[in-house]
Amino acid sequence: MILLQVNGLEKYFAADLILSNIKFEIQTRDRVALVGRNGAGKSTLLKILAGHSSYDSGEIIRPKDVTIGYLAQNTGLESSLSIWDEMLDVFSGLRNMEKELRCLETQMADPAIHSDESRYTKVLKEYDSLQQQFKDKGGYQYEADIRSILHGLNFASFDYSTLISTLSGGQKTRLALAKLLLTKPDILILDEPTNHLDIETLSWLEQYLQGYEGSVLIVSHDRYFLDKVVNQVFELSRTNLNRYKGNYSAYLDEKAANYEREMKLFEKQQDEIAKLQDFIQKNLARASTTKRAQSRRKQLDRMDRMDRPSGDEKSATFSFNIERQSGNDVLALENVAVGYNGEAVSSSIDCRISRGDSIALVGPNGIGKSTLLKTLVEKLPLLEGNVRIGSNVSISYYDQQQADLTSNKKVLNELWDDYPLKPEKEIRTVLGNFLFSGDDVLKNVSSLSGGEKARLALAKMMMEKGNFLILDEPTNHLDLDSKEVLENALIDYPGTLLFVSHDRYFINRIATKVYEMSASGVTEYLGDYDYYIEKKQEQEELLALANAEKKQEAVSQDSDKKSYQQDKEAKKRERQRKRRLEEVEASIEELEEAIAAHEETLCDPDIFQNHEKVAKINGELENAKASLEVLMEEWAELADA
Repeated sequence: MILLQVNGLEKYFAADLILSNIKFEIQTRDRVALVGRNGAGKSTLLKILAGHSSYDSGEIIRPKDVTIGYLAQNTGLESSLSIWDEMLDVFSGLRNMEKELRCLETQMADPAIHSDESRYTKVLKEYDSLQQQFKDKGGYQYEADIRSILHGLNFASFDYSTLISTLSGGQKTRLALAKLLLTKPDILILDEPTNHLDIETLSWLEQYLQGYEGSVLIVSHDRYFLDKVVNQVFELSRTNLNRYKGNYSAYLDEKAANYEREMKLFEKQQDEIAKLQDFIQKNLARASTTKRAQSRRKQLDRMDRMDRPSGDEKSATFSFNIERQSGNDVLALENVAVGYNGEAVSSSIDCRISRGDSIALVGPNGIGKSTLLKTLVEKLPLLEGNVRIGSNVSISYYDQQQADLTSNKKVLNELWDDYPLKPEKEIRTVLGNFLFSGDDVLKNVSSLSGGEKARLALAKMMMEKGNFLILDEPTNHLDLDSKEVLENALIDYPGTLLFVSHDRYFINRIATKVYEMSASGVTEYLGDYDYYIEKKQEQEELLALANAEKKQEAVSQDSDKKSYQQDKEAKKRERQRKRRLEEVEASIEELEEAIAAHEETLCDPDIFQNHEKVAKINGELENAKASLEVLMEEWAELADA
């Protein structure tokens, strides 16, 4: 089913054409990535589709019952409510239905209605219908859905009565995403949803979107995420939109193959044109060949000439060099504790970094990764332990907040003022390599976009030529092409790297080691991100196996204990049986002797003639025989046991 259709869409900003003749459709269960350079118009297109922005021409066709949910980039949830109450607000319709059901239940329990068969039947029918609607719309599971999504987005440890107004910007952004996911729109439009998410939460979101019943349209610079989630890619380039099947990696392969094929066809046609033009030039003036030359000219005029295939748009080009090499030992941490205001968020950190290492520092949000980096560059005080920096080590630090530069300087001066002895041409060349050309270098730094500020911060760091780069989220704000350029520059970097990143693709390409940070220290993994995940899974499997064995051992011990108790009880019962058997046998023997004595007495003539004595002895004899019979039955049971 087609959920959304766009035909001939165009959008101008003043006189600048941003979107030109955009055509596409989104069908049920589509998973679409919208990709393109920063400034290509991706966010603009999403806003138009969500109805948050206008367009100049074309049409957007959407059935009336199709719902769209939109999460803008870095949107925080602003609310005076608590976390739980804000999430419950999504289900206000269901909660009203729930109140109606309670009201109908009260009516059905009313004796006056219960005694009126027609009224009772009417209320019961209404109740059954409403209850079915309530069930079909998820009335019996919406609270479980809320808990599931809050847990997935890393709110499991939160008190849900916490007021949203007291949360951080990143937490508010995650809550905005949580609320949108709970609404379950037919088309989910997400603009950079992976910002502010740690790796564990990213993995959860990937799985959630893979199983999402509706369609998804995503803008993201996380290639690992896109490869996991999407099944087609819309590329926005030079105001036009092109569609590719498959995930992001498949898109790159198909795009490269298309370019190569189109270039071969173009070059073949250019060769053909050159041959025709050469023949015409040589033969047009000769009487014997002029007709053939004129025929070739007509053929040339009729030819549908191909445009030269447009390759990739201009990319940044830069590299990181060092002024001098460091010693083999770059950094050593011994029993280090880091945190804010004297309160540690992570302690017992021990590690060593050697020259040439490329180390990714990973861990959940809030565990202290950025805090550790700031402590190493002395932006925060060390709470405990020792930090030893090796000989000839020069540190260059990229703070993720550097992408939010607020300087009122011009771009040119932001770099030139740090290196006043450099000629302007050299500074402009460096800025040009980071895509600041022409009048771009005269813009105020504070007016730059996030991606432009990130590139400027990288340009400043490149000029420092440090041999130990400490990078905090260097890929934030960079488009996919700029990320690739940064990756290639860092792969070729001759120094040492320590970086924090949530971009798993980036970690895979750059890292030779992964340090996992926790509240109680750092664990080293000697490989890239995939190796780290593989080892983590192995550890979890071993832990699960150990727990299972421990549980089995406990069950076995419990079973042995139970078996011992049962055996003990059985032996006790056997002793009791034997004692009782002996007692019964002794009683039987006594009774048999008594019966024999009574029978012998009855044969005595003196007794036989005394009726009173005979009656008495007969009574005793009958009692003895009755007791003997009971004991014989008990003896038979005890003997067979």
